Amino acid sequence: MPADLILGTAGHVDHGKTSLIRALTGVDTDRLPEEKRRGITIDLGFAHLALGDCRLGIVDVPGHERFVRNMLAGATGMDLAMLIVAADEGVQEQTREHLDVLRMLDLRGGVIVITKVDLVSPEWIELVEAEVKQLVQGTMLASAAMVRTSTVSGNGLDRLREELLLAAQRATPSIAAPLGVPFRMAIDRSFSVAGHGTVVTGSVASGVARLGDELTIEPGGVAVRVRGLHHHDAAVDEVRRGQRAAINLAGIHHDAVRRGQELATPGHLLPSKLLTAHVQLLADAPPLKSRRRLRVHLGTAEVLATAALIDRVTLEPGESAAVQLFLAEPVVATWNQPLVLRSEAPVRTIGGGRILEPNAARLRRPDERTLAHLAALHGDDAQSRAAASLFLACWRGWQPADLPRVAGVSADAALLPALIGSGDLVEIRVTPTRILRVHRQTIEQSGEQVAELIGKLHARQPLQVAFPRSAIYSAFTWLGEPAVLDAVLEDLRAAGRIQLSARGVALVGRGPKLSRAEQALLSELIGWFRAAGIQSPGLAECQERATKNRAAVAQLLALATGAGDLVQIGADYWLHAEVEQQARQTVVAAFPPSSGFTVSQLRELLGTTRKYAVPLCEYWDRVGFTERTGDQRKVKGQ
Repeated sequence: MPADLILGTAGHVDHGKTSLIRALTGVDTDRLPEEKRRGITIDLGFAHLALGDCRLGIVDVPGHERFVRNMLAGATGMDLAMLIVAADEGVQEQTREHLDVLRMLDLRGGVIVITKVDLVSPEWIELVEAEVKQLVQGTMLASAAMVRTSTVSGNGLDRLREELLLAAQRATPSIAAPLGVPFRMAIDRSFSVAGHGTVVTGSVASGVARLGDELTIEPGGVAVRVRGLHHHDAAVDEVRRGQRAAINLAGIHHDAVRRGQELATPGHLLPSKLLTAHVQLLADAPPLKSRRRLRVHLGTAEVLATAALIDRVTLEPGESAAVQLFLAEPVVATWNQPLVLRSEAPVRTIGGGRILEPNAARLRRPDERTLAHLAALHGDDAQSRAAASLFLACWRGWQPADLPRVAGVSADAALLPALIGSGDLVEIRVTPTRILRVHRQTIEQSGEQVAELIGKLHARQPLQVAFPRSAIYSAFTWLGEPAVLDAVLEDLRAAGRIQLSARGVALVGRGPKLSRAEQALLSELIGWFRAAGIQSPGLAECQERATKNRAAVAQLLALATGAGDLVQIGADYWLHAEVEQQARQTVVAAFPPSSGFTVSQLRELLGTTRKYAVPLCEYWDRVGFTERTGDQRKVKGQ
């Protein structure tokens, strides 16, 4: 099967880009009346060229400085470039800016073309070539072939075709399309064809689209269906990565589609107004500080954004760093997608970079772990990138199907077990049908927050043995399902940092620290309950008996209950633990397995009143000592 690649032009206005494409392909890419009248390219033009075992979809871009934004839209998806310099003018401003754009897009290579060589002497051409060689040093065109051409005489065109074929063959192995990846195409044109309806065009960035496929236009979430496909002006059954495609869509009017939107497999792309990217400034760019407004060119979209530096105050010219981009409107992106940055005013290219997080959350004072994971997203190891995307997703949810978008990783069957085996991935079953996948360090970070809250509760209530889980749940409702917080608490317990019990949650090593007076009152309280038997005092009576520290009585009762000296039977009813145990033994001895007992019988047996007998029976039912049937109760297990 022939290899398909996208070839783009680059160069200053009126340096012969369109004439060169017409000479190579026979196609005039200037299609607009204004382009014909003015003799310059204003918008994108398209052609195709078959060379041996390679097919090139050609994108002709405008060279005028006023139309660089159109050039950037056409540059998306390029695999190779033809940098075109007119022999009679040499390197000009847009030559330099277009080359900067190509550098930011990290193309695989290309060819340098010196046009209009019939207008100057050979000596002058040599000077221009020397200037161009100096210009491309350190770029992907540093070792590119340089071809002299004349579209008037036809000189050099055959050699140019040969060099384009060689460049395409060299680039092909590095851009082999993986199988099973989602379809994606940035839209650069939308129009209507009589009898067919809406048609969109673009360069296919990944995957395959076939007749009848259901796709989505993002941003917007508009569901559409593929009615027809064209590639190189011919109807086809499918289009794939590296091809120029015209796609006839059902389900949308062409006026509702704009340049900057993308056509993709449903669910593959998620719009976002916040991106994290690794960017590099050009050597001659001004320093970049946080809150600076920029123009971000991503795919075929151009959107204003505010930059926020992550780990520094200023990014100096020539330096690179991670940056968050707060966008004025949503865009769609994938991991490692190239972007170009231009200043807001005056408009000029200042740098570019690669997407790290296409659907980011705001990073406020990121710690070392966060910075390490951002660095991993900038690396080559696929599993490390997958783990980093898992960490940065935090509690927002992460699915294996997201991996092509968030980490550039195919969601193969071996990856999840590898992440679980490394300890990075933890699966929490939040409902019978839903599993939440999070990074272990995310659980640990939330555990730090939970431990901090429990510590504050200990400080505010120093006599409290443990705190009900409901107090923790109410402070962490943003975690969602209770099962999520349960997982965080269990992780803290396994680390030996908290104690979990029926009474609640407490930090290990934290608990009541009593003064001598409080210790004395606690001993008195326990003695009162031992002496009182079944008819024990309530809270108010205990406070009335206490001569000092009356405000501490409630917490001291809770402390004695937590320590096992008292048993809380009801809201205002405690028994000494020995008294409650003796009452159980009395009931077991008095009522054989064949018979039960009523509240009245228990009251008579223990020599008490209904005020104490009723809550005692209800407590025994709750803890499973007795089982009630009607008015009768039996001791369970007899």
